[in-house]
Order: sequence, then structure tokens, then C-alpha cells
Amino acid sequence: MSSRKLKNILVTGGAGFIGSNFINYLFGMSATGEKAFMDSGFTGNIVNVDCLTYAGNLENLAQVEEKFGGKRYFFEKVDICDRAEIERIFKQYDIDTVIHFAAESHVDRSILGPEAFVRTNVMGTFTLLDVARTYWNVSLDNPRDDVLFHHISTDEVYGSLGKTGYFTETTPYDPRSPYSSSKASSDHLVMAYYHTYALPITLSNCTNNYGPYQFPEKLLPLMISNIRDGKNLPVYGEGLNIRDWIYVEDHNRAVWQIVNDGKTGEKYNIGGENEWQNIKLLHKVIELTSAEVGKSAAEVEKTIVHVKDRPGHDARYAIDCTKIKKELGWERKMTFEQGLSMTVKWYLTHPDWVNHILSGEYKNWINRNYSDR
Repeated sequence: MSSRKLKNILVTGGAGFIGSNFINYLFGMSATGEKAFMDSGFTGNIVNVDCLTYAGNLENLAQVEEKFGGKRYFFEKVDICDRAEIERIFKQYDIDTVIHFAAESHVDRSILGPEAFVRTNVMGTFTLLDVARTYWNVSLDNPRDDVLFHHISTDEVYGSLGKTGYFTETTPYDPRSPYSSSKASSDHLVMAYYHTYALPITLSNCTNNYGPYQFPEKLLPLMISNIRDGKNLPVYGEGLNIRDWIYVEDHNRAVWQIVNDGKTGEKYNIGGENEWQNIKLLHKVIELTSAEVGKSAAEVEKTIVHVKDRPGHDARYAIDCTKIKKELGWERKMTFEQGLSMTVKWYLTHPDWVNHILSGEYKNWINRNYSDR
């Protein structure tokens, strides 16, 4: 039984990879056609705010729009930095909950152009926090427990691990890129609004997500598409960097559990307990994708190209998610073998989606760069 009564939820970045999967999950839908692991039980309204940058795609929510559009689901093409528009949305839809996914998230892009990351991730988060504080009229003298601001963040704020150890909720922040620095800044703003203004917040830091609707410049969809198309498979350095991977619906179930039952003012780490060295993961993707497209895995292996490592490339991420498991009873449901197989098949059977989302400068950019984030 949920402890919070959520009626009108503002989801930011709801046309992006994780956000669109989250909205689909709340409405009981799945990109893969598989039944969701668990019914969210949500019966209220969702307002999706997204300014539709290159990574946003309303096609991800076609099922939701068809069934619930104008009834329980509403889309607003709005920049989260536009205070007047955010204020309008709070008033028009009487928002009582914010679930903040919206962010510039690609590490390589942050190295090439950090300004957009500071604007969206820092100033955008500030705008949302301050509008929520004002509209909800919360303060140390007027605390409330019937509203909530949940902020989605990343494990990259913690920096880099060695061969052993894990990130916990008390690990000191040590970001290494403009992207992770901007996310660390937004995390600190969220906590500051809790301590200074009594804004009811929860915060989660998650590891690498994978699954349907991920923008094709990211590691898994890029490699799957390149294998299908006979293109080279670029790997940073020797490919020894390690990431922990979680299926997107497992992440979203965790977010939903925190939003419903997480303790106000607390942060929760969400991990897949599923570490893979980049090069070993690529070999696994080659094995699965080659089998699906009728190619020789041995021949595909020859297309691996080791490229110059990117600046500040963190060696290893790994999350200790004991807190959310013990306090909220969450656990991941999808095995990596099952999830990776479903992901490979989804990208191979949705070439139109991949081709449509890639346009203009991004077609050229994606062939030169990739991210393991």
C-alpha cells in the first residue's frame, strides 16, 4: 500500500529513453510487447514536459497517447528553464508530484559543449525546484507531506572506482566530466532545497540503463546497429572500463517505489549488480546480434576498432543498492541474459525508429563517436 497519494504527476524528459519507458510503465505498457513486471497501480494524471531535443521522441509514447491522450496523459513541449511556462503547468494541472528525468546525459557531448549541460542540468533543475517551492508554498515554517519532488541522478557523480569497492549513498562526490559535474550540482541543489526550504524531496542515483528507446549513439544500440549494417565497432582504449548495467524497467520500478514509499529527504542508489567490462560486453553483443542477423561472429569480431580513449574516462562504476533493497523491498527482476536478448531483438526489429530518430548532423556525428554511458 503506497504511503503517498499521487494525483497529478509532472514527468520531465518524458519523451527520452528512461522517461518514456517510465510513462509507459505507469500506464501498464511495454515497448517490447512483454507484460510489465508489476502493475504500477497508478490511476492519476501525467503531464509530460519535454522540449524534444535530439534525444526526445514522441513515437516512444504512441500507445499512451492513443489510449490516454487528453484524458490522463498530457504532453507539453516546454523547456524546463522557462520559468513562466513551468509555473503555468503547475497551476493548470495542479501538480503535486515532480519526477525529474530531464537532462543532457551524453558524456562525450559534455566534453565538446559543456554549456548546454550546465543550462539544462543545473539551471533547469533550479527552475523546477523553485517553482515547486513557490507553488506548493513550503517552508521550514510550513512543511508539507502531500507533495514530492523526486530527482533522478547518476552514479557518475561519485567519480571512479578501483578494482574493488562499491558506491554507497554516503560516498563523497567526485565527478570527472562536465556531465557528471552538472548532475552533481543538481543533486546538491535538490538537497539544499530540502534542508533550507523543507521542500519534500527524494533522490536516486542509478547505474547504466539499457533497453528499448535508447538514443542510438549509446553503446548498446550503436553496436547492435553497426553489427547489422556491417560498420566498424569503435571501442575506447583497450575496452577495460567496467560498468554496471540495469534493465530500464527495473530502474523505473525502483523510482516508482521510492516516489511512493521512500523516506523524504533521503537518497537511494539503484544498481543492477551486473558488472561488465566494455570489451567483454561487446563480445556478448556480437554473439547475440550476429546470430539474429545471420552473420559470422568471428567475422564481426574483426570489425572492432580501438580508438583513442576519451578524457577523464572513469575506470569502473559499481553500486551497492542494499539500502533500497532493505528499506523498500525492491529487487531487480530482469536477468541480464534475458534483457540483453530482448534489447538486441528490439533494435533489430525497429530499424525505422532508429533511422527516424537520427537526422542531420547526428547521422554524421554518431559514426565517429559513442559513449559507454
